[in-house]
Amino acid sequence: MLRGSQTPRVRWSPPRVSTLGAEAVDLCATAGLFLDPWQQLVMDEMLAFRADGKFSAFEVAAVIPRQSGKGACLEARALSGLFLLDERLILFSAHQFKTAREHFRRIVGLIDQTPELKARVKSVRTSHGEEGIELKTGQRLQFVARANGRSGRGFSGDCVILDEAQDLDTEDLAALLPTLATRDNPQVIYTGTVSESASQLRNLRDRALLGTDKSLTYLEWSASEDDDPALPETWAKANPALGYRITEEFISREYAAMSHDLAMFSQERLSVWPKSANMGVFSEAVWDACEDPASQLLDPVCFGIDVSPDRRFASIAVAGLRPDGHRHVETVEHKKGTGWVAERVAELVAKWSPAAVVMDAAGPAGSLVADLQNVRVDVTVTSAREYAQACGGFFDAVESQTLHHLGDDLLKASVLGVKRRPLGDAWAWARKSATEVDISPLVAATLAHWATRSVSSPAPQILDPWSVE
Repeated sequence: MLRGSQTPRVRWSPPRVSTLGAEAVDLCATAGLFLDPWQQLVMDEMLAFRADGKFSAFEVAAVIPRQSGKGACLEARALSGLFLLDERLILFSAHQFKTAREHFRRIVGLIDQTPELKARVKSVRTSHGEEGIELKTGQRLQFVARANGRSGRGFSGDCVILDEAQDLDTEDLAALLPTLATRDNPQVIYTGTVSESASQLRNLRDRALLGTDKSLTYLEWSASEDDDPALPETWAKANPALGYRITEEFISREYAAMSHDLAMFSQERLSVWPKSANMGVFSEAVWDACEDPASQLLDPVCFGIDVSPDRRFASIAVAGLRPDGHRHVETVEHKKGTGWVAERVAELVAKWSPAAVVMDAAGPAGSLVADLQNVRVDVTVTSAREYAQACGGFFDAVESQTLHHLGDDLLKASVLGVKRRPLGDAWAWARKSATEVDISPLVAATLAHWATRSVSSPAPQILDPWSVE
């Protein structure tokens, strides 16, 4: 019998010295909740500790396809919080109230059938919207739903459990996370499935892929984009419940029924993240990880120029090598109109003697070439192929963390608002899809960054502090 993988394909967790995972598994077994090996692994990660006795991960996220048994992990975490960890308040949240209520009923059932646990219960509240369990010690497990506005705001919890995290939005987190602020050893648990709108789960995934976040554990059972969705071996990668709770025959039927929409099958059953036109090119977590307020440039530098399609704004950006061999980008100027650009660039050239001043001649800034030549500025214009290379090179540098910036809000807005468009066999930044965001700061920075690749070895002079005024 084909069995699903019991270990996640994508896994990131911080160092730990101990775990109560085994104790949690035993507790659940006593209550009649028997965990599969992969569920035991999740508990092991949730209940991992540092040397100082704090949780090794403040946030724990598990992404698993539907009907795999992730609810049992959450119920096991809730039982552990009550009966192993002595947590004072646990908030169990789901997007829909019916989901939260179902978890409540299952946990009450597990406790009721276990005399040693039931003996510790003071009361069980079953009123609609007030479901909860209170122990004789005063510990509480409270069930709340996010969709109806009862998000848990006003509580002060030790642990927040967020089921259906694919539907989690910023407002939900804003309501729930502050409940942990005054707690000594808080933890947030996320479980969910892949979906196009799962922005919070995607952000957690991006942070995990960076491999630097020491407060996050991320576990994802998924297939890769290159795996054949028709193969049972691919199904096994993403579905730990295969052979335990889900049969190969069922997934085979599911595949046949969804053969007209394999992208949806890959998303729902294989946890393959969709490439949506509505999603930006960069994740906020990856861009923020490139921020370095102490970043310094080496001389010579390169300037890039761009204009928004409606010609309402123009941008000048600078780029250059750093002492560590990485590259630095920064917005120099961003103002309304275009009449100021040539004179300002001439000032910058006179002051800094850059290695290059670059623009995309096929873009809106192309009309400024003559103005720049009139003020005796030599301009390098990119071909379509070179512009595509510039966009790809900028993307690769961000993803590899070899590009750095100072945290400028204007540049960040253009980076997070940009989309892609096909350009020959490659792609470039899409201006027409950025109707609400001026991406000229990004385009200017992209061109300046591209120019630094053709600059010869820089003189060992650090421009410190960097100033374009």
